Amino acid sequence: MENYRIESVRIPADFKKVFDYVSNPANLPEWTHAFKQVKNGKAMLATPSGSVKIGLETESSPSAGTIDWHMTMPDGTMTSAFSRLIRESADHCIYTFTLMAPPVPLEALEGTLNQQVVILREELAALRRTLTAVRN
Repeated sequence: MENYRIESVRIPADFKKVFDYVSNPANLPEWTHAFKQVKNGKAMLATPSGSVKIGLETESSPSAGTIDWHMTMPDGTMTSAFSRLIRESADHCIYTFTLMAPPVPLEALEGTLNQQVVILREELAALRRTLTAVRN
């Protein structure tokens, strides 16, 4: 049984523009479903049970193309999201996102991960649309 998925999207924009946008946590509410507000290392995260305030740290490296988010949940547990931006050409990038399985019982893991992949694909499409509009 898988406990991760990797999804990607090709974005018709230059590396710096995409990297600067994606690595800025304040932009997360513009292209993700889960983040409703991000400010000063805190975020409002939408969950099936309602919204919760979490700690959010972004760790990024333009030279490596990595953009990772480290989240501290209200109960003190930590989780991370990992992504990478690859320069394909002068005006195109490939953005990959590794989706880790949520901490759910084993019998619910596959269904939950499959649901999250659908959401992630929608988010990556929104990111592509947003950055394509910024480019024009």
